[in-house]
Amino acid sequence: MRLTDRVREHSAAIAAAATSVRIVPDRLVALDPVPAGPPEPEHHFVDGSREDVARFVFCLTAINFGSGWWPTIRKRAGMSGYFTMSTGLTERFRAHGAWSNDELRRIGAAEIAEALGQDPGHDLMALYADALRQLGRWLGDRAVTKVVDDAGGSAERLAEEVASGMAYFDDRGFYKRAQILGPELERFEVTEFDDLRRLTLFADNLVPHVLRMDRALVYSDLLAARIDAGQPLPSGTWEREIRACAIQAVEQLATLTGAAPHELDMALWSHGQRPEYKAVPRHRHRTVFY
Repeated sequence: MRLTDRVREHSAAIAAAATSVRIVPDRLVALDPVPAGPPEPEHHFVDGSREDVARFVFCLTAINFGSGWWPTIRKRAGMSGYFTMSTGLTERFRAHGAWSNDELRRIGAAEIAEALGQDPGHDLMALYADALRQLGRWLGDRAVTKVVDDAGGSAERLAEEVASGMAYFDDRGFYKRAQILGPELERFEVTEFDDLRRLTLFADNLVPHVLRMDRALVYSDLLAARIDAGQPLPSGTWEREIRACAIQAVEQLATLTGAAPHELDMALWSHGQRPEYKAVPRHRHRTVFY
């Protein structure tokens, strides 16, 4: 069974048995997502060689987690946690060039903290350094563009390779960051893929929040109260039900609209940047998977 088939089967089983999260199909019809645009140059490295841009996308995706820690990081003025990190990484690439595979294998928490403008003692910096070291070891002596081209135009194949090769991408049953790599490489004009429509929602904490705000997902009183109070969710049923039901809601929305799940993900994620969505707490869970 291919990776995306496993995600759909896994999420469908959880959603069917869920007791704390419910999909409201009638509200899915009311959603009006706006397509995501190209990467913003002020926040993303887009002006280098194909290899260096691809290397940026891989490095950014490798550290594209930590939403459970966002309230504790040093955010740039007017920026979310994600844009704080992407902007810092962009400035590092522009000032010093891309890390080589060997440099990635040797990177430490202090170096990545300096690049991102964070406290080197923050938990995320050690995790980010570990994630980049994993990337360097997985690449070996390969160019990033060689890895991309060897996927043969299949985003799913690339997702399967990174999920099997790096522990922080091995998000069993959801594979959020492994799946997002393909669309990001295409959005950055590194390559094109033939099978993006096979991908599912990239289940994190923001898209479920948007769906909840739009009343397409309804949480139990106990779960809603914990999230609204800003209390982190433990590993377990609540967190899995939120992610699984979000995947299934977007599968239903894709059927209704004809849009691909990955396109809906990007559109809903963009919705989540609006002030009215940011004003309400979303679920927080400390994990390396989103």
